[in-house]
Amino acid sequence: MKSHLKFIIILLTPLALFSQSSEEEILERAKRIHETVITIDTHNDINVKNFTNKKNYTMNLDTQVNLPKMEQGGLDVSWLVVYTGQGELIKEGYEDAYTNAMLKFIAIHKLVNELAPEKVGLATTSDEVRSLVNEGKKAIMIGVENGYPIGEDLEKLNQFYKLGARYMSLSHNGHSQLSDSNTGEENNVWLHNGVSELGKKVIAEMNRLGMMIDVSHPSKEAIKQMFQFSKAPLIASHSSARALGNHSRNLDDELLMLFKEHGGVVQTVSFSGYVNTEKDSTYNEEKNMVGREIAKEMNFEILEKDSVASLDDKTKIAYNKQLELVKTATEDSIKQVGRIKPVDVSDFVDHIDYMVDLIGIDHVGISSDFDGGGGVEGWNDASESLNVTIELVKRGYTEEEIAKLWGENLLRVLDEVQAVARELQKN
Repeated sequence: MKSHLKFIIILLTPLALFSQSSEEEILERAKRIHETVITIDTHNDINVKNFTNKKNYTMNLDTQVNLPKMEQGGLDVSWLVVYTGQGELIKEGYEDAYTNAMLKFIAIHKLVNELAPEKVGLATTSDEVRSLVNEGKKAIMIGVENGYPIGEDLEKLNQFYKLGARYMSLSHNGHSQLSDSNTGEENNVWLHNGVSELGKKVIAEMNRLGMMIDVSHPSKEAIKQMFQFSKAPLIASHSSARALGNHSRNLDDELLMLFKEHGGVVQTVSFSGYVNTEKDSTYNEEKNMVGREIAKEMNFEILEKDSVASLDDKTKIAYNKQLELVKTATEDSIKQVGRIKPVDVSDFVDHIDYMVDLIGIDHVGISSDFDGGGGVEGWNDASESLNVTIELVKRGYTEEEIAKLWGENLLRVLDEVQAVARELQKN
């Protein structure tokens, strides 16, 4: 019996050493690839309060994206998003939305031109991206989430383009004047049954300008019509595969195949609720239950958002500090118990695998939706971007394939869209 045990130990030891060595090799290979390829995240939300002289992205704020975190995580390019929530389709609504959008454009330009011109630059073409990266700078690109702010005035679209916007979605959560939203699935109520007549004109103008059309929020019917009306390839700036995450924000196989047919790219999004809806829901239920128990032990009452908003500044600061303590204790408790795991980088890369298998390596990319609800365990902010590359290396992706996923596919589509624009402008 003893000799048998000894044989097992001898047999297992080399395997253990090989496993350890293999992990080290994977890490070193991932680091080398990550440093070599251009890494692009196509969807990061912003708050204009973080673009002031006293508080901005040159500092390691509690935002998921800022320059120190990008530097730490080796993220080369961040698409900062001019997002506007959907309001009423009336003149006053359009005016308020336009004001909101302009404040965000101004904030991004302040970062690039005043706050950190030695560290970042605004890029509007693939050549500008490569030039900035070669200079050792971070590249900032601009996307517009929701075409609502342009109202019924195509000149505003032209203005957004001149300010650097290189993609725009025609809707967000709620039907816009341009197209129906995916949110219509909830009650099967639609405003346009796809794209509106104005939306068709906007698609044509975006093609003429060289601005990518983003289909991450519109309805399925609207997306199908966008493929029909657009003369240039489309992108999904932050969407995943519906086959793996049954959420209306994800793209089903029929829509994914249109990207293969028309040459666009789907930027897989690390939004836990879209990556694995059931796992995320179960984990959050567990976390909320544990959180309530810990709050009770700490004699702390967790308030509703409306109640928090009504607190005076001093009380609100004290409340938020105590809430952070509760959240930290909750996370620690869940990790110690280990009963339920959160959605993680492996789940995220499952979507990349699925889409690569279905539509090909040339039509898949990477996005996070950081500071807009995005993030999974292992890629919760820009500083952890290497973990995505590590997981891709583990799964056997080559350096060329990883380069495509992290940015080359997106840059190729941008080039193609701008080439279409040049031809249209000739005519």
